[in-house]
This record gives sequence, C-alpha cells and structure tokens, in this order.
Amino acid sequence: MSKKPSYNDRVLFCPDGKYRWVYEFSMMKNPVIMLVVCKIFFWIFFALWVFISMVDGSREGFFGSLLKNGKWMLILMGVFVVLIAISYTIVAAQNHWKYVVFFEMDESGVIHRQMKTQVKKTKAMSWLTVLAGLAAGNITTVAVGLNSAAKTMSASDFMVVRKVKPLRRWNTIKVNEPFCKNQVYVHKDDFDFVYHYIVDHCPRVKSK
Repeated sequence: MSKKPSYNDRVLFCPDGKYRWVYEFSMMKNPVIMLVVCKIFFWIFFALWVFISMVDGSREGFFGSLLKNGKWMLILMGVFVVLIAISYTIVAAQNHWKYVVFFEMDESGVIHRQMKTQVKKTKAMSWLTVLAGLAAGNITTVAVGLNSAAKTMSASDFMVVRKVKPLRRWNTIKVNEPFCKNQVYVHKDDFDFVYHYIVDHCPRVKSK
C-alpha cells in the first residue's frame, strides 16, 4: 500500500481528507501540452482527409483519392503545426514561460486547476500550506481564494476513468475518461504515490 505523504512533503494531506499540491514547469522545456494540441489537430485533419477522399468521386477510387489528397493535407498540416508553435510560444510568453497548476485529489476524483498568470508558485504554495494547517471548518475560506485565482479547471471522476497512463519522463499522469482527457502533474519523488492512489481508486482501470 502506498505511504501517505506527511505535511512536510509537496503533496499535503489536508484536514478535509483531500490531498493537495502545486506543480510548476517550464512551458518551453516540457512539451506535454504542445503534444496534446498537435494530437488533437492531427486527428481532426485525418478525419477531414478521409472524409474528402470518400466524397471525392474520382476514378482512382477511395485509396487513390487518399493518395491524391494526401499531399495537400500534409502541406496544410505543416502550416497548422507552424501556426500552433507560434501561438503556443505567445501563450507561454504571456504566462511568463511557466505553467502553474493546483491539484486537489480524494477518493472520488482529482481536480486540475490552472492558475492565472499573475499567480506565482510561491503564492499558491502559501495557500496550500494554510489549507494543510487549518481546521476543517475554515478550509472553505481559503478554497474560495484558490478558485478565484484559477484560470481553468478540469475534473476527473475515478468511477468513470478508463485509462491511467504514466509518463514518468515528463512527471505526467494521463487520466482518461471516454469523453474527457485530464493530465496530472506531480514531482518525481511523489509520482509513485499519486499514480498508485489514482489507479487504486479507478475500478474501471484494468491494468494495475
């Protein structure tokens, strides 16, 4: 069984029974977000390529149409990759090249909150420390402050999660539901604990 981290570790167990931690990484050194965006666009273009080839109606047939349209689709994909890279760099610059995320996890699921650009890791960590030390009745006040400082939020319900994939090289755990993809980031020293905790609480995940 995985050992619960203490209050001195990066992953803190709070009085309300939730684990909380803050993770920060360089958007230019860690390509995980960029790869997700590229993967989404790849499948969009692939579906478009197949659809166009199916309705092409040329004499070459379906596979002939795939080859004929493939050249132009590859060029178009290349253009979009360049545009995505430029857009990603602009967004990274706006976020001061850092991606700061606050995580909240219990037996029912995990919540991923991207912090706004003006919220630094040190400030988020101070909130986290306060949460860990407060009596359970006062946690709501600090939680409201965290929610107001969050830019976006995504949540995973462990009951419907179908796949949990560890990417140790990037300190990332992919938590996938049928129609929702979430990514959990955690320090390498806490990786095994968080990964096994998630897997142990996902009844639909076959490989453990």
